[in-house]
Amino acid sequence: MKRSYVTQAYQNEETQSLSETDDPHQIILTMLEALIKSMNIFVLNINIRDGGNQELKSKHFARALTVIYSLQSSLDFEKGGDVANNLFQVYEFARQRLISDLSAGVATGTPSAIGALDEILDAWRSIKTKG
Repeated sequence: MKRSYVTQAYQNEETQSLSETDDPHQIILTMLEALIKSMNIFVLNINIRDGGNQELKSKHFARALTVIYSLQSSLDFEKGGDVANNLFQVYEFARQRLISDLSAGVATGTPSAIGALDEILDAWRSIKTKG
């Protein structure tokens, strides 16, 4: 009971932090960080026989897919052109790797998707620093 209360409090704080900012750049940065974090937790817990946690695996799989959907939905293809198209493809690659790895029960593709997302996150952070 106490654990679920703490989890709910954390999620409420995370949601409140995002809703308090008017900076779209910061929102995307936070979403990318949350996505990579969830994907890493998914990878660590995917193999239940090797000590993985089923609850964490399921929770972070669902969270990662939700963030991917949100990132894809936020793209402006008219203004973003090729950049938006390329980002969509990277997010779709990550989504497909998650689903494939969940089905296989082994994280073979998700780590490479995390690597691609790390590069996007680094670029996004450098834009923020320069801006």
